Amino acid sequence: MMQARRRTVRDLRRGNRETLLRALFFGGPASRHELTAQTGLSAATVSNVTADLLADGVIAEAGQVESDGGRPRVLLRVNPDYGYAIGVDVGETHVRVELLDLGMNELARTDYALRPARHDVELVVRHILAGADLVLSEAGVPRERVLGLGVGVPGLVEPGPEAVIHAPTYGWQGVALGTLLRAGTELPLFVDNGAKTMGQAELWFGAGRGASTAAVALVGSGVGLCLVTDGGIYRGASGSAGEWGHMTVAAGGRACRCGNRGCLEAYAGAEAVLDRYRELVPGEAGEEEPAFAALLADRSPEAERVLAETVHYLGAGLGTLINLLNPERIVLGGWAGLLLGRRFLPEIREAARAHSLALPYERTGIELGLLGPDAVARGAATLVVDGFLLDSQRALQSV
Repeated sequence: MMQARRRTVRDLRRGNRETLLRALFFGGPASRHELTAQTGLSAATVSNVTADLLADGVIAEAGQVESDGGRPRVLLRVNPDYGYAIGVDVGETHVRVELLDLGMNELARTDYALRPARHDVELVVRHILAGADLVLSEAGVPRERVLGLGVGVPGLVEPGPEAVIHAPTYGWQGVALGTLLRAGTELPLFVDNGAKTMGQAELWFGAGRGASTAAVALVGSGVGLCLVTDGGIYRGASGSAGEWGHMTVAAGGRACRCGNRGCLEAYAGAEAVLDRYRELVPGEAGEEEPAFAALLADRSPEAERVLAETVHYLGAGLGTLINLLNPERIVLGGWAGLLLGRRFLPEIREAARAHSLALPYERTGIELGLLGPDAVARGAATLVVDGFLLDSQRALQSV
């Protein structure tokens, strides 16, 4: 029988530091008195730990508020200039690199176009590394102040320093992205599935905020999902939970990019939607996002037929999520999901209702994401920030 690991004084201090940092990061400026009430820590502990955090420059004073009959209370906040995070979205048609401070304010960004038919891993790595250099240069941020580099990618990500990627639709099988990136940068590296990074961003700052159980759907060229249980991301036994896009919605149906048939992605992903439309109205294939936006603006019978079918299958997929997971909230995001939702959200809700049980449907809200199409890169930056909040003392040593 394994014995429980004894907590040391260092562990306790680190835990108290994390508790207070998270309270300030997510709750905004607060006085020591308010922090004591919010965290359950003693007044003495709050005073000692905040003194250390102030001395380290991790937090800063943010003005004063009047107290009930006593001296004004000093407000504290996380110092946004203490450190910086780089977030990267490796998408179907681009690599987007953003630089954010600890207030999650974007300071610089750059985009590199990718050809949808070719996702050469060496090219993607070069774009990520060059983009990181560029945003730091544009913002005038020294590299030693960067807390880490977060990357959101398609497909399955094996946990570990090698960050091995399995993304059949991207043409990547067993790609050790972490190893390749570490050959070109010494920055702490965090890699996760793009739907999960988007989900964490919406959970922290967007439409998922405050939800204990939620599903955040990413609909872009393909389809992905982030599952939230007990306020945290559910990853499954090997980290692959959330491959909702490859759930079968039509047995023996259309071929999917993953090699199977009848997947939700083959009916609701933007690439598949455009393919179905071009089968009815042959035409030249242009850039995916403008072409999808044009389809949504098209009122021809062929366009309406394809879009109605898309809404039907997307609703069926959401209905299955409602029956299976019983979430309190479903957030529809991704660039294509947001475009679809802005025109068809009532119809999508109705299709979900038609494919789910009445009671769980009534208890589930279906909303659009609030962070826009940039949520994957912002979510990738939250991977860095989450690591910093977990162990800011170690992060201090790295900068």
